[in-house]
Amino acid sequence: MTQFNDREKTAENKFSHDKELEFKATARRNKLLGQWAAGLMGFSGEAVDAYAREVIESDFIETGDDDVYRKIKGDLAEAGIEQSEHQIRRQMDDLMVVAIAQVKTEVK
Repeated sequence: MTQFNDREKTAENKFSHDKELEFKATARRNKLLGQWAAGLMGFSGEAVDAYAREVIESDFIETGDDDVYRKIKGDLAEAGIEQSEHQIRRQMDDLMVVAIAQVKTEVK
C-alpha cells in the first residue's frame, strides 16, 4: 500500500509541477506578445512594459487564448495596424516556444 501511495504522490507532484510551468510559460508568452504588439504600435520605454502587463492580465478574463487574441487584435486595429488572425496566432505560437525555453532554463 505504501508503494502505491508513493506513486500516487509522485504523480500528483509531477502534475502540479507541470501545471505551474505551463502557467509560467503562458504568462511569459503573453508578456513577449505584449512587447511585440507594443513595438508594432510604436510604444517605447515604460509604455511597453505597461502594455505587456495589460496583455498578461487580459488572459484572466476567460479560459484559453481567445481573450489575449482579442486584446491584441483590437488594440492593433485601433492603432491602425493590420494583422490577420493567422499572423497574430502564429506569433502567439512562436512566442510560446520561446517562453517555454526561457521558463525551462530558469527552473534548472
